[in-house]
Amino acid sequence: MYWNVRFTNKAAKQARQLDAELFFVLQLLAEDLKMKGPIPGKFWHNYGKLSSKNNQDIRHCHLAKGHPTYVCCWKVFKIEKVVEVYYVGTHEKAPY
Repeated sequence: MYWNVRFTNKAAKQARQLDAELFFVLQLLAEDLKMKGPIPGKFWHNYGKLSSKNNQDIRHCHLAKGHPTYVCCWKVFKIEKVVEVYYVGTHEKAPY
């Protein structure tokens, strides 16, 4: 069972601004989301469900530790089997 992973235009632009190493980590996360669904596994640091607005299933994990910490945030649409990445960037600017 594969999930469809898509990036919003904003998240795609943010992803292009990452350095090569972080972009590679993001690609690994996208593959995990595609294969495993919205729960990528214990390998991803600080993975968790965020408090959601309007009954949306919103999750995140850290791509890199340190200063600054980089995170990825996504929404889950279970019926359509879609994971939509809406933010990739520093923890300080994350929309949660």
